[in-house]
Amino acid sequence: MSNIDIISQYREQFVTHLEARTQITEPQNLYGPVQYILGLGGKRLRPILTLMTAEAFGGKAKEAMDAALAVEMFHNFSLVHDDIMDDAPLRRGKTTVHEKWDINTGILSGDAMLILSYQFFETYPVKTYFELTKLFSKTAIEVCEGQQYDVDFETRDDVTIPEYLKMIEYKTSVLVAAAMKMGAIVANADQKDAEAIYEFGRNLGIAFQLQDDYLDAFGDPKTFGKQIGGDIIENKKTYLYLKALEGAAKDDQEGLKHLYSIKPEDPTPKVEAVKTIFEESGAVEETRKAIKKFTQTAFDALAKTGLPEKNKALLKQFGESLMERTV
Repeated sequence: MSNIDIISQYREQFVTHLEARTQITEPQNLYGPVQYILGLGGKRLRPILTLMTAEAFGGKAKEAMDAALAVEMFHNFSLVHDDIMDDAPLRRGKTTVHEKWDINTGILSGDAMLILSYQFFETYPVKTYFELTKLFSKTAIEVCEGQQYDVDFETRDDVTIPEYLKMIEYKTSVLVAAAMKMGAIVANADQKDAEAIYEFGRNLGIAFQLQDDYLDAFGDPKTFGKQIGGDIIENKKTYLYLKALEGAAKDDQEGLKHLYSIKPEDPTPKVEAVKTIFEESGAVEETRKAIKKFTQTAFDALAKTGLPEKNKALLKQFGESLMERTV
């Protein structure tokens, strides 16, 4: 069976479980938005990782379902609140919760989702419950910290590369890492293995986000699924931007800063000018190197686990398929 088939199987099993466990109806204005956002699909990447990791360590996917559900519920809660903060009209091509209902509903339904995500751990034995909730709370607060850094960076002109990497680690990759470690906890993996798989997920998550930065500017518009150059149009100070400032000639640095201070009606010339600076400054090459470095660090962590070789190979293949994406 191919990796794609295995992932599709996990996804189907998970969606069935999700639908069965989220049949709450009253009050409709609280739970309707919850079911709506969960029903918008998405890749279900994080819960699949929880199930895959549990089975890799000799556990059963069925036993990891509620932990996977907690991760997916939390992820979607953060999207509902992020969309309010960003005033975003669309999520996965559909109207966002606060636009479809209103801001108050988005806040309250998001709050309910955060609480529900904790409730899903209550089906586990006490020791497992404690380990899962402790990891989950640490991760949840880091995600909030990452979001705050992201907001702060919008108005700062002195963001450093280590700060940016910390922001994407907290905002994106700690949840991927926690999703995997939860699978290991449910399967009663030893602590050293659980920590190594966390490092695998954390580094893979950083590589994934850096690749997202790269694809946002240089991806194929037919497959990327988002507007190419969206980060440039929004003046987002991504890894590419920070590396370009570091490596560009003085005139290009000034030009880049100026381009990131404007929002022209037709953004196409701006996007093209910025991309040229990204390429000429060496930022594109540096970003590719960083993606490779974090991916390799992830695979090194995976190699340190005591997993059977075939299970390591499956997780490595999954990591490779993530990093070879064009979407």
